[in-house]
Amino acid sequence: MSDPNGRLDEAARAGWLYYIAGKTQDDIARILNVSRPTAQRLVSLCRAEGLITFRVNHAISECMSLASALRDRHGLALCDVVPSDGSDETSFAGVAEAASIAIERMLHATEPIVMGLGTGRTMRASVGRVAPISRPLHRLVSLVGTISPDGSASRFNAPEHLADLTGAQHFPMPLPMHVATAEQREQLLALDPVRRVFAMAHDADAWFSGLSQFDNDAFLYRDGFISRDELLELMRMGAVGENLGWAFDAEGQILDEGPNTRITSVPPSPGSAKPRICVAHGAPKVAALCAALKGRIVNGLVTDEATARALLEA
Repeated sequence: MSDPNGRLDEAARAGWLYYIAGKTQDDIARILNVSRPTAQRLVSLCRAEGLITFRVNHAISECMSLASALRDRHGLALCDVVPSDGSDETSFAGVAEAASIAIERMLHATEPIVMGLGTGRTMRASVGRVAPISRPLHRLVSLVGTISPDGSASRFNAPEHLADLTGAQHFPMPLPMHVATAEQREQLLALDPVRRVFAMAHDADAWFSGLSQFDNDAFLYRDGFISRDELLELMRMGAVGENLGWAFDAEGQILDEGPNTRITSVPPSPGSAKPRICVAHGAPKVAALCAALKGRIVNGLVTDEATARALLEA
């Protein structure tokens, strides 16, 4: 980020002094040779710009109980539940932070691993919180096409960013999420580089991906991956959610018609014994999450406590 006046550098110093060194705002003003109001503004700027982040190492008992109940009910390989205060912004940040910790745990493996990653806002935010670590022998494989509907590179390419943080090998999916016809899809998936990416993804040690509901605010429609007519068509077919772009119904069954016949993403692997972790939260996604868990499309979950309660009550 361009910082010609050194303002962010000052904010980072103030944030470190306040949150890490435990200094008061009066102390910070004296150390940085600024007024107390300026010190206060610098600390606020540090938080607003995300120059410093926090991790709570003490597990909150209610969240632990919810996570345990979800693990038992759905046989989950992993379940992390973060506190929620009714604010979607707070929950988004908390879920992304928890997902980043889960990703880091796997990245710390000394033996080479293969990690499959979806894309989207939640995954990009999760990866953005991962602490840099050198893991050049790990491999990161994209589960979703990295080309946006207009032909540009995706703004939410999580695997590429994680590769920058780790030095791991990155294997992108150089395709749009949807193509014009089923025949075109078959031709593209037959290309040797694409076949190798699919094979690597199938054998990956773990997947991390997001999930979206099907309504007027559906991710695929909102970001232009499908048209309104295609959205309504999928909803008529019974679609309640999507994972990696693949639409599924209330029973967690992947649809075999409509836009699903033209999607180039790696298909979900229901019933996989390997971790297939979903990072998602929010009331609109509860029905989709219920279906994904019921159909074993995912076998792991990172969410917030409000969503966890709703899943247990559903």
